[in-house]
Amino acid sequence: MIDDLIAWVRAELTARADPEAAPAMAAYLKTDMPFYGVKRPALKAVTRGAKAFKPSSREVYEQAVRALWAQPHREEKYIAIQYARAFRRYVTIDSLPLYLFMVRDGAWWDLVDEIASHLVGKVWMDERDVVGTLADQWVLDESLWIRRTALIGQLRHKADTDSARLFRYSADLAHEREFFIRKAIGWSLRQYGRTDPDAVRDFVEAQGDRLSGLSRREALKHLS
Repeated sequence: MIDDLIAWVRAELTARADPEAAPAMAAYLKTDMPFYGVKRPALKAVTRGAKAFKPSSREVYEQAVRALWAQPHREEKYIAIQYARAFRRYVTIDSLPLYLFMVRDGAWWDLVDEIASHLVGKVWMDERDVVGTLADQWVLDESLWIRRTALIGQLRHKADTDSARLFRYSADLAHEREFFIRKAIGWSLRQYGRTDPDAVRDFVEAQGDRLSGLSRREALKHLS
């Protein structure tokens, strides 16, 4: 099944490739990774088709995701993420090491943010205590993308957000000068502000200048 999946995805992407568009896509993302040059609507069509190759077990699911992820083009990594999301019965704590590998290996926002908010985020929602404890280590990780995952892993949790952890992580990482951390602090706070605006306002006010201007602006964007 996996070999058939990879062969089908390669053939479909090749058929839809636009070599003239590919360099601009790579330039936009500041990556040397090659693109086929497949535009979003066509990429969605390939992604939908890939879901017909259904894994028979969690082990086969992981093998299929890893096989897609290992392909050389950016679009294949996008399909790997969407394929992983498609089979929700396997988006469990047992798959968490796979998702963290993808975060570390992807190491850029266009890959990490989907993985963190939709895959890690679902596991976190389902296994709040276990993943919350793990996230306490992620926020200390040497990889800024793992730290970013700790910040944005609860983006979709709304009223179920562990706000104490969200605020603690935001305060603990507020000193960082890295753009992707500062942006993630503001993004995660802004998203939670849709559920508890007063708590976010109070936190931002209490942090004062310890939060970067970017984090503050993002956090309060819809709360002014």
